[in-house]
Amino acid sequence: MEEYKYSDKEIQNEKHLSVLNVPVEIPVAEIEKQINNKIKGLIYDDNSYEDENNDNLKAKVWKISPIKVVAIDSSFLFEVPLKIWVSAGYKVSPLGMTMSGYKDTEFSIRIRLISKIGITPSWQIHSETYVDSYDWLTEPNIRVAGINIPIKGMVSRMLSKNFDKITDAIDEQVASNLELKKSAELAWNIARQPVMLAKEYDTWLVIMPTGVEMTPLLSKNNILRSVIGIKGYTQTITSAVKPPMPAAQKLPDLRIVEKVQDDFKIGLISLVSYEDAARLATRQFAGEKFSFLGGKYSVEVTSIEMYGQNDRLVIKAGLKGSISGDIYLKGIPYYDPATQQLSLKSLDYDLDTKNSIVRTAGWLLQGQFSRMMEKRMVFPVGGQIADAKNTIQKTLANYKVTDGVVVKGILSDIVPDKVYLTPKHLYSVVFATGKVNLKVDGLKGI
Repeated sequence: MEEYKYSDKEIQNEKHLSVLNVPVEIPVAEIEKQINNKIKGLIYDDNSYEDENNDNLKAKVWKISPIKVVAIDSSFLFEVPLKIWVSAGYKVSPLGMTMSGYKDTEFSIRIRLISKIGITPSWQIHSETYVDSYDWLTEPNIRVAGINIPIKGMVSRMLSKNFDKITDAIDEQVASNLELKKSAELAWNIARQPVMLAKEYDTWLVIMPTGVEMTPLLSKNNILRSVIGIKGYTQTITSAVKPPMPAAQKLPDLRIVEKVQDDFKIGLISLVSYEDAARLATRQFAGEKFSFLGGKYSVEVTSIEMYGQNDRLVIKAGLKGSISGDIYLKGIPYYDPATQQLSLKSLDYDLDTKNSIVRTAGWLLQGQFSRMMEKRMVFPVGGQIADAKNTIQKTLANYKVTDGVVVKGILSDIVPDKVYLTPKHLYSVVFATGKVNLKVDGLKGI
């Protein structure tokens, strides 16, 4: 009896867990440029003598030249040149005369900041910036009635209390210029778009993303680099029209990993109809006689039919000669990567056939007829698979999805999966494994 576990549609809907790599490259020079564009002129303004426990000090802080940024591993080093104006209250008593009032002074410093970058599971960039050191380019000085009034310590305390206003501004600009979530959402949605892999085969690649992971942002040659890995199921679909895009899902939480795997799988399908397989097999055996027991008995194969019974291929062979009629054999089909052929293993007589032969033609069981049938029941499908792989490789070499978005990949190994029996075909499914990148212009810069 014919029995099938799978339909043609189910085979074409088979899914393979894969990882789509999305390289991230952000030049540090671009971050530096954006920070300098945003942080201009006046950074801090203290216009009260009474605040900060009546510190008797007013101050203004300006950026006087571009901020320099250097990235080392996962940290930024900032060099921030500042001009500072201070109005300080004084009280002196030269020659027994008390004098008081306010005096202004200007001076310059260069601050060195260190900022450590991290990313939360909710895709938020968080940077922790702190002052590493600072140098006096010019020192603060107030002179009243020929007397130098030391205010450097007072100014240092004021600076230490207010450095957080500068570091907060730096943190804000780092976060706003590393908006990875928007870029990841763009890549996530682009990955869901069906890609035409081979027009001549009407073959489409569909990815159903399920999760996102990312390597830490690290700098090399003053470029911040990372890899976003979109994990999902790849599906190879044969369709004359573009398949529907998988249902939308919001970008999931991020998982930071040391390395994103480059394990991408594309299912390659070759198929042979039962009619074609039977015709090829019949042609092999046409006119050939098989002898048994030293030529005492002989048979000739006159016809072959095939169909499926769950995971086994049933071969109905018509014989004439010392025995005439139909015999049934069953075997397990598999794809042999060495010969690139669809072959059979464990081919043996069906139980009913075996019982019948025992009674009427036991000599047929003593020969090697079933083994010979198994050895010669091979169907070349390697050409289909090789052609499909080559065509898909050409597509993946540089596939433009839309402006600024390119798929690039290389397929390496062919890994057998399984042979499936459906009501009409023998399906040989293999994996083409390799690495596939989704290059998005928005992820190359800010």
